[in-house]
Amino acid sequence: MPQVLRHVLSARWRDAFARAGVKRRGVARAVSAVALACACLGASGCGGVLSPDLFIVYRGGSVPGAKLTVLVTEEGAVQCNPNPAQPLIYHLSDPQIIEARNIQEDLKDPASRNESFPAARGSVLNYYVRDQDGSVHFADNSPSQPAVTRKLAGFVLNVAQGVCRLPQEGA
Repeated sequence: MPQVLRHVLSARWRDAFARAGVKRRGVARAVSAVALACACLGASGCGGVLSPDLFIVYRGGSVPGAKLTVLVTEEGAVQCNPNPAQPLIYHLSDPQIIEARNIQEDLKDPASRNESFPAARGSVLNYYVRDQDGSVHFADNSPSQPAVTRKLAGFVLNVAQGVCRLPQEGA
């Protein structure tokens, strides 16, 4: 940047701060404080970009402990029964992240059509999964459900018990 332009810009800023009643030292301190805050946020990871959700699964049913919500993000963060007041975030292992991404990819077709697979008689658990492509409703014994829904039901159970450490009756 040419020296003249740099001088004009600094003069404009100096004039703007002077009109606002801020002295030179105050400007320097404010700039230093902002720079320090930005450095701290960058170093701690606060204020960074949140990873998108892969999917969220709502499970319900006719047995105690059937009600469960599992939220899985792209980076492998998991919340079981999310509570905004006390967010407990767990992390999937690398193989579990790959499994979750594969499930989400396999759900793309039925989710984009917002498919619903009705429960057969004697159903115990029902599931509703939502991702960026749409949603799928199914039950544990839906006769025409695709294989991915069975994989998803197993994944939800394994994550609830193994990652979130929910008791067996709550998982």
